[in-house]
Amino acid sequence: MADIEVITLFHAPQTRSAGVLTLLEELAAPYELHVVNMKAGEQRQPDYLAVNPLGKVPAIRHRGTLVTEQVAIFLYLADLFHAAGLAPTLDDPKRGAYLRWLVYYAACYEPGLVDKAMKREPGPPAMSPYGDFDTMLATIVQEIERQPYLLGDTISAADILWGNALKWGMMFKLVPESEPIVRYVELTTQRPTALKVAEMDAKLAAEHERANAASG
Repeated sequence: MADIEVITLFHAPQTRSAGVLTLLEELAAPYELHVVNMKAGEQRQPDYLAVNPLGKVPAIRHRGTLVTEQVAIFLYLADLFHAAGLAPTLDDPKRGAYLRWLVYYAACYEPGLVDKAMKREPGPPAMSPYGDFDTMLATIVQEIERQPYLLGDTISAADILWGNALKWGMMFKLVPESEPIVRYVELTTQRPTALKVAEMDAKLAAEHERANAASG
């Protein structure tokens, strides 16, 4: 992959962009970090709003193209570095399930988790994107109960995304620490790449804390 241009990741420590950083490490992709100090409000400054008007991370820039939205970034990167084997090819029978679980995260899990965190009831069944939280979560848990990873015995980019998401859900007491979830989270987030990113993020977060204290 020597001809692949370096990917710029707009990253804030200990946020959703940690999942993309972990994926980049798993893919052995060439990347550079553009670190955003969200606690200092840098995501609301004009320079970053030009990258993402919603003031969110992650975002990537590659070959002059900007990609926002976590699932879109996962799809882009895993397909770009297809030799790493983290994304089924277009003609692979597992491609459909792979796409399903990636999109399910954004379309169902995220809205459900936010509603639960805000102590809001879901919308009426005909309008709610995820139905109800328990059913939504049980749907994904059924998959990781019957097999190690979402697609079977082999990890994919979808597992990098979901492992990180469920870990944070448990940390904030929004996702139950049931046996299949705990097992899956340990399987996906104790990998060397995930541990490396956690260490990097801890250092970046500490740097931001010091910078914020000095400027305050």
